[in-house]
Amino acid sequence: MTQRSEFDDIRAHITAEAGHAGDLLRIARELLDDLEQARLREASLRNYYLALLTASRATVAANAAGDPEPLTFLEHELAKNGQLPVGEEAARVLADAKTAQALVAALDQPAREPRRMGPASSRLRRCVSVHRSLPH
Repeated sequence: MTQRSEFDDIRAHITAEAGHAGDLLRIARELLDDLEQARLREASLRNYYLALLTASRATVAANAAGDPEPLTFLEHELAKNGQLPVGEEAARVLADAKTAQALVAALDQPAREPRRMGPASSRLRRCVSVHRSLPH
């Protein structure tokens, strides 16, 4: 997707070349092409998300209904997209998930105030507040 600095470059070019209609039409076509590509990517990602959500819900429903293999729906969807972890990759994915879970839990915690060390911090304040002049 186009980054902020690219938009600034486009604005500057349009301002500098305001008299050249052909350049402005070329820029407009390029922007429309970029927009169309972004919308296609968004539609593709929404479709992928919906398929994963549907498979996840079906997996949970199958488990609740006592299905002997409730993971079938999710495994199928992951395998279809080449995302089914196998062997050592499964252990890495599990470790990554646990780490991500811990990071998200840490984000939910309120920010802590920095701790002040007893005498050292008071000593620092005394040093900072003392005004001395250097000899010339």
